[in-house]
Amino acid sequence: MGGVKLPAFDLSGQQILVTGAGGGIGSAAARLCTEMGATVLACDLQRPDTLVEELRAQGSEAEGHSIDISVRREVDELFASSGRIHALIDCAAICPFDNWDDDEWDAQLERVFRINMMGAVYLTRAAMRAMRDSGGGRIALTGSIAGRIGGVRAAPHYVMSKGGIHSLVRWAAKMGAADNILVNAVAPGPVATPMTDGQPFNDEDFPLQRKAEADEIAGPLIFLVSPAASYISGAVLDVNGGMHFS
Repeated sequence: MGGVKLPAFDLSGQQILVTGAGGGIGSAAARLCTEMGATVLACDLQRPDTLVEELRAQGSEAEGHSIDISVRREVDELFASSGRIHALIDCAAICPFDNWDDDEWDAQLERVFRINMMGAVYLTRAAMRAMRDSGGGRIALTGSIAGRIGGVRAAPHYVMSKGGIHSLVRWAAKMGAADNILVNAVAPGPVATPMTDGQPFNDEDFPLQRKAEADEIAGPLIFLVSPAASYISGAVLDVNGGMHFS
């Protein structure tokens, strides 16, 4: 991928692992990957069979996998059994809208960190090991505006976990560069997905007078694993409709 002249937005011949594929951003990312010619390994806690059937019906190559990314063994086994992974797109996350004064909040803190932070660590480590042995690859993680500004409506566990993603990107980018492994992330503002349904967001608070759509986050994620981003590493791309500039 590095130094090779390829069509900027063609993913033909690549196998891309997408986590959180049962959710809004993850499913949008999986669809866009296949539209650009990639084979997709669509992963979520519950295997996203409906998405896989949809993609196959359109003539795309896709496989579904059930995986708990907070369990290192499951992550390592998936990479070991999947052949060459050209790119990882990690969209798996949870965002409980709760209060840290709640009696059960400490348990939620651990759960958010296991999924949002440790899951990203396990995935990134496994991907980098596999990519190092196969000539390189691309990793795109999903941070958040919450990790930039302390959240819009999010509780502190989510804010801290997404700030950790931003730091992980910078560290992993330095570690992976010599092996042609590029590591980046997007930092979305609030997105119109089931995660934000029913939460007290006010469209008037957004410069564009609306939340983002899932496709509008998927596009930048796919850009970061495409040949067009062949000299980008260590970046956290703000995709927030003008809410924040970093």
